[in-house]
Amino acid sequence: MAFAMTTTMAGGHHEAHHEDFQLKDTNPLLGEQWPKGAAGPARPNAGGGIAGWLGIEKPSSTYDLVEQMFFLYVRVVKAKDLPPNPITGSPMDPYVEVKLGNYKGTTKHYDPRANPEWDQVFAFSKSRVQSNVLEVYLKDKEMIGRDDYVGKVVFDLAEVPTRVPPDSPLAPQWYRLEERRRGGDGMMKVRGELMLAVWIGTQADEAFPEAWHSDAATVRGEGVASVRSKAYVSPKLWYLRVNVIEAQDVQPATRGRAPEVFVKAQVGNQILKTSVSPPATTASPRWNEDLVFVVAEPFEEQLVLTVEDRVTPRKDDLLGRVVLPLSLFEKRLDHRPFVQSRWFDLEKFGIGIGAIEGETRRELRFASRVHVRACLEGAYHVMDESTMYISDTRPTARQLWKPPVGVLEVGILGAAGLQPMKTRDGRGATDAYCVAKYGQKWVRTRTMLGTSAPTWNEQYTWEVFDPCTVITIGVFDNNHLGNNNGNGNGGTTTTTPPARDARIGKIRIRLSTLETDRVYTHAYPLIVLQPSGVKKMGELRLAVRFTCLSLMNMVHLYTQPLLPRMHYLHPFTVTQLDALRYQAMGIVPPLRREVVEYMLDVESHMWSMRRSKANFFRAVSLFSGAAAAARWFADVCHWKNVATTALVHVLLLILVWYPELILPTVFLYMFLIGLWNYRRRPRHPPHMDTKMSWAEAVNRDELDEEFDTFPTSRQQDVVYMRYDRLRSVAGRIQTVVGDMATQGERLQSLLGWRDPRATCLFVVFCLVAAIVLYVTPFRIVALVAGLYMLRHPRFRSRLPAVPSNFFRRLPSRADSML
Repeated sequence: MAFAMTTTMAGGHHEAHHEDFQLKDTNPLLGEQWPKGAAGPARPNAGGGIAGWLGIEKPSSTYDLVEQMFFLYVRVVKAKDLPPNPITGSPMDPYVEVKLGNYKGTTKHYDPRANPEWDQVFAFSKSRVQSNVLEVYLKDKEMIGRDDYVGKVVFDLAEVPTRVPPDSPLAPQWYRLEERRRGGDGMMKVRGELMLAVWIGTQADEAFPEAWHSDAATVRGEGVASVRSKAYVSPKLWYLRVNVIEAQDVQPATRGRAPEVFVKAQVGNQILKTSVSPPATTASPRWNEDLVFVVAEPFEEQLVLTVEDRVTPRKDDLLGRVVLPLSLFEKRLDHRPFVQSRWFDLEKFGIGIGAIEGETRRELRFASRVHVRACLEGAYHVMDESTMYISDTRPTARQLWKPPVGVLEVGILGAAGLQPMKTRDGRGATDAYCVAKYGQKWVRTRTMLGTSAPTWNEQYTWEVFDPCTVITIGVFDNNHLGNNNGNGNGGTTTTTPPARDARIGKIRIRLSTLETDRVYTHAYPLIVLQPSGVKKMGELRLAVRFTCLSLMNMVHLYTQPLLPRMHYLHPFTVTQLDALRYQAMGIVPPLRREVVEYMLDVESHMWSMRRSKANFFRAVSLFSGAAAAARWFADVCHWKNVATTALVHVLLLILVWYPELILPTVFLYMFLIGLWNYRRRPRHPPHMDTKMSWAEAVNRDELDEEFDTFPTSRQQDVVYMRYDRLRSVAGRIQTVVGDMATQGERLQSLLGWRDPRATCLFVVFCLVAAIVLYVTPFRIVALVAGLYMLRHPRFRSRLPAVPSNFFRRLPSRADSML
């Protein structure tokens, strides 16, 4: 792919290292920029006879955010009237081999039959074509490894038609098989026909995702499915709210003791329990507690409620059990406070050994009952990702969805400079693929084998319901190719690659930072944090466009809550949300678990000294503006610049004399600042910032702590050292929080008579101030206060002010702390 890099690297090692982590502008030749009759950027021609089918005058009208790539597609549909095996005379085990130069693809094998059906598509990349003839062979299973074949069909590539969507698919045709004449040259017709379709197309073709690709010709077995591009839609998730009210007629297994009863609810692998009812003589304990689960359509799982007795801390007796299908519960789509509650009979099984034939005898009793109110909550948004990087805010129920406000189009062009992730045949290799997640839709590109500069050129589209959302795109190394545990070319692997797909890097793009109807073409650095430090793994090249469908609806969204109404009318606790998010992450499309965890930031809540430092300095940077304004005002008050102080005096006089100008002046000032900053507005989407993340200055031990497992797997002395360090940091935080509490308690003690003399002085001061402010015009008071604050340093004392001295002498509750 031809990219023109418009960002140059700065000189010097430090500047080059810093520039290496920056976003870079690119200038790819996208589909809509091609001149008529052009088939993409010029490339060397591998075969003299293929120039005819490369001169395409009808560029694609759909994939306008990627560079067009051309493929020779061969659809093998079925065969009929096949002859018997020419050697053995027995019925054939037929399969088809498609050959183009050195590339060969084969269909599935079938049991002996005369009219087999395959319906498989083969795609040969234009850039790797080495022949001007396509050969399609019909072979018998017994001919594997030999050059014999039953018959074949030959195509001249110069005569193959071109088809680019939105053209209609090319209809397959029947072709008569041919074979070599015995004892001479030439071909002759034989019995049997193949239904084939052969055409030239692009990656926009409908057959592209499921086709066998010549780029992955060496992949076998289960690895074939892992190298194809795929789009997934997450199952629709619901919250199941189970309100356990009470139980009735609960009898303990041991007579004569008051039961300590609790209810355990289970849906799949999710288990929640109510609190234990206190020991009581009654057999009808009451809880009235909510248990919330995450369930997915089509609700194939069941809710299992068990009533148990806490006999000892390690022993629970089963008192009753009921199994309820999820389809039994109604769906709640609003904030109705009540859902109809129901009583359910509990089944209790007493198991004993029968004397007859040694069989187990079960005794079923319907005596106990449990009172439950349960419903499927459709007005919540089931979160499977952090709210900081949320990509969808719609409620579960489709009836509550608003129309989309925009369309997000992402062209995944390719990557460059990817680091080797494994060793193959003594050399580094990377089998990279890309995963993008936005809303309920996940997409995965095809895997490019053995290259550090993969070219995907795949375009995907999402509907946007809220611009204040984030799309996440990650790059991974495929270690599940089915050949020698991830060895894509069947060679000898000297080091065993991990069983998990390795992380290469990821990026996030917040849609609200994008201008509408503008195409962003950038190379994003793929930065990962490793135990050895921060490292750039390569660059991901994207083309992104955010199109607005309704400006009024989009502007209106900025006045609405981020999440659906139920999150504010009946909110969950923070602990509940964390547990529910973890459960929702387990109900995802059939992507590998390590991929899902990395895309959804499963480990973001774990302790990290590096993140703590980064967040602290983010807070410091946030208040830096206020601190700078305070320093400027202090300079004004101390007459560091006489002209500035004089102007402030004039401004004070104007605002005191015309107080109605205060608020208009403030808002006009902010308006002018906004216009001034428009010239310097960000022109690029945000990207991973290693300096802000504190990744460049972190030491090795802090990184090792961040990558440690939970619970820890490090040696005891290392854990002791880190625990002491954490105690030191927590001690400083504890001191700051204590100082803040002390100041607040001193403020409360002004009128609390904890110090009677101080409170008496403050009360008298309040009375005098009330009288003075009543008889004195407000303008005079404001003017005097302003002039006092701006007084010349000659009239200032270097000692603390009287109000400060008085406030510091007030008591606090720190004296009562142990």
